[in-house]
Amino acid sequence: MTTDVYPAESKLARRITDWLEPKNWIIAVTLLIGWHTAQWIGVAWGAVGALFAAIIPITFIKYGIRKGHWGDRHVGAKPARLVVMAVILLSVAIGILLMAAAGAPRTMTALIVSMLVTLAILAVITFVWKISVHQAVSAGACAMLVQTYGAWMALGFLLVVIVGWSRVELLDHTRNQVIAGTILGTIVAAAVFQLAR
Repeated sequence: MTTDVYPAESKLARRITDWLEPKNWIIAVTLLIGWHTAQWIGVAWGAVGALFAAIIPITFIKYGIRKGHWGDRHVGAKPARLVVMAVILLSVAIGILLMAAAGAPRTMTALIVSMLVTLAILAVITFVWKISVHQAVSAGACAMLVQTYGAWMALGFLLVVIVGWSRVELLDHTRNQVIAGTILGTIVAAAVFQLAR
């Protein structure tokens, strides 16, 4: 006879945390803004951005899991989290350089630059406090979608709230870490995206 490790509400929180993890937000926002920027050509550039900002990082994270360096793809321990952030920063920076050199639309480069700046600030904060990356990425993605598609995209912030609930419910973050991640992601991503495009 087996028993559930988590109560029903925690199972739901785990599913939300996994389904709405940063990688999925990054893929969605790069493809959606790519489509708005230049239809299928923009989607292709979005796929390039997602490769360096989401696919390569998650591949590195999964490699670390297999090697036993960290327990899961959310990488909770601070030393491991900082290593992962450094690798992601390098990957995103390389992606930006390649996109700029290959003549990507300015909006697409600005999108990835906003991700780089947001992550750099998160990495600095992570030295002293475990701010929520889930929240910063999801809120930043929504903010840039609002700037691109209009105010109706603010409905996406309902998902951001749900993600925040899941992070607190799973005890991965405190309420303050979730709120701080949400505010930081929204402000930094929106400001950099606006200035860079």
